[in-house]
This record gives sequence, C-alpha cells and structure tokens, in this order.
Amino acid sequence: MTASATRNVTSNVTTNVTTNGTARRTATESSAATGSAPHRVAVLVRHGLLPIELGIPHRIFGRSWDASGTPLYEVVTCATAPGAVRTDADFTVTVEHGPEALEDADTVIVPASHELDECYTDGRLELPLAEALSHIRPGTRIASICTGAFVLAAAGLLDGRRATTHWASCERLRRLHPRIEVDPDVLYVADGNVLTSAGVASGLDLCLHMVREDFGADVANSVARRTVVPPHRDGGQAQFVERPVPQPGVHTTGAARAWALRHLDRPIGLRELADQEAMSVRTFTRRFRAEVGTSPQVWLTRQRLDRARHLLESSALSVEEVARDAGFGSASSLRLRFQAALGVSPSAYRRTFRAVRTESGGADVAEAAV
Repeated sequence: MTASATRNVTSNVTTNVTTNGTARRTATESSAATGSAPHRVAVLVRHGLLPIELGIPHRIFGRSWDASGTPLYEVVTCATAPGAVRTDADFTVTVEHGPEALEDADTVIVPASHELDECYTDGRLELPLAEALSHIRPGTRIASICTGAFVLAAAGLLDGRRATTHWASCERLRRLHPRIEVDPDVLYVADGNVLTSAGVASGLDLCLHMVREDFGADVANSVARRTVVPPHRDGGQAQFVERPVPQPGVHTTGAARAWALRHLDRPIGLRELADQEAMSVRTFTRRFRAEVGTSPQVWLTRQRLDRARHLLESSALSVEEVARDAGFGSASSLRLRFQAALGVSPSAYRRTFRAVRTESGGADVAEAAV
C-alpha cells in the first residue's frame, strides 16, 4: 500500500482514539461491583518485545481483584498478526490474537521494542501497525511503556500533548515530533485518555496508576504488595539518569522523608525538614530534588493526597476529619487540592471508590495468593 494510504489509516487511528466517546467502560461500569464484564486490557506487542514489559500489565491488571477475589480486569495479548513474536531474549512469544482483539478493548497498552523500526528511526508508522491501531474504538484509553511512546507519536496521538519516554530517548522523541511536549523528568504522564511512561520498570508505576484511577488506592496497594513493589514511587526518572556516584558519607534526605510521613497531620516547613538532616534549607532543597526528582513541597502535597485518598476509601471519617489527619487543615483546602490533582471532590471520590469494596470491609483477599 502507498504512503498516502498509510497516512489515511493513521488519520483514522488519531480520530478514533482521541474522540471523546463513551466506548471505554469506567471503573463503575466494568467491575464485579456492578456485575458487568471486567475492564478489558489489550497489550499490543511487536517483534523485539522486551518480555518484562509484557509481564508488567499481565501482572498488575491480572492480579487486581475486588475484596471477594473477583477479577477486575481481563488481559489479552495481541499482535499485528497471530504467531511467534521475537523478543530481546533467547525465546519467542506465541501470540494467539491478531488486531481484532483491539476492537473491544477498554485500554490498549503498547510496550517497547528493541528492534528499531520506522516509528523510532523516522517517526513514521508502518502500515501493519497503523492498520492494527485502526481497530481501536473511539474513547479507548491507550498507553505506552518506555519507547512504545514512539508508536503513539507516529500515529499522531501525542500531538499537542505532554508525554514521556525512556530518558535516553526523550531528545529523539522531541526532535522527531516537535508538537509533543516531552517531559524527561517524570515516571509517567496521564494526558486525558492517552498515557505514556518512562523506561521499562516505570510501566509498573503507570499500570498501578491506572488501577488506582479505575478502582481506588486500596486495590492498587493490594496488588502492589503482592508484587512486592511500592504502590507509588517518589519523584521522576531524573533520579535514574546516569550521574556521578555520591561520595561516601554524603548525607541523604531519607530520614527527613520518613519523619515527614510520621507527621503528616500537622504543618511541616522546609526548615523542619532540613533540621532532620542537619542541613541548611538551601542544601536540603538541592539534595532533595536530586534524590527524589521533585521539590519537597510537591512531594509533601503528594503524600498528603495519598493519605487522604486512603482514608476516604477505608474509613468513616468525615471529609473535615480526613483533611485534618492528612495535614490539609480544613475541608475546603482538601477540596481545592483534590479538584486540582484528581478533578473530583473528596465526597465524589469516596462514593466512586468505596463502591468497589464489599461488606467484608475491603480486606485483602488471600495475600499469600500471589
């Protein structure tokens, strides 16, 4: 097929995915809590697949259950054509499903490939991949892991959006696609129904974020514990960029962060944090950003929001009490922060995510059943 035909298919892909349709089932529409079908996740793989990046969505979504043990997601793997898919290891992966599996997906995930195709080298979408993506329904959530972002970019899905990829490839992504606002410092970016993650293991952060958005922090925390990973990592990928190893004896900010988490219910100033490490405020702020990838103030607000989300899901505390316990001081302050960060009020968040919990109180199901 000609280059113009490829462009036509690509145009259809962009229209389908970015349309604000109602095809994607939300957490309340596609969960065992309502008796409907599980949220369907399709992982679109290519030759050169990194097996770890296929395992991440299967592990995180495939082990997300409600309190009764009912699966909240169904995960399928597909390719541009069924058959053996090469990996960067000494084995292939046999994929049973072709692109038709994308047609009824609520979420599509595109992992990276270590084989440098035209998406990565030239910013162009090869025809079989373009045709596969054209199966995606309007309104479907689509996400990439690592350099899978180059596929989304070549399809035009990231134009005008903020996005990220592996730190070593951010400059290439920016150069090939100048209409994308590339952020090299974060672990993942959620821009509407299009999401991108940084390198490899940040796919864990991205998938846990989607579970948290779909079914709440308790479900995400539960699967994170069973996977033995943190439910939310601090900072961004800036902390993983190659840099000189710190000299022995140089202080870190870990003790200050641990102290802050024990005192979230009260105001915490920069001076207090710096005092925990016996540093000046200026030195502490610089080292904190170097270690965590963000400022102390932004990190502290994120921890307070996480505390508030957990309390809204798991306790009967009033919004005012939750605000005080999380250190926001008042319900009005909590509402402002919640609206800015999540786009909903605390009360709306509680109504949405407590619905996933059952009469058992939301206790984890068989933590040993990994």
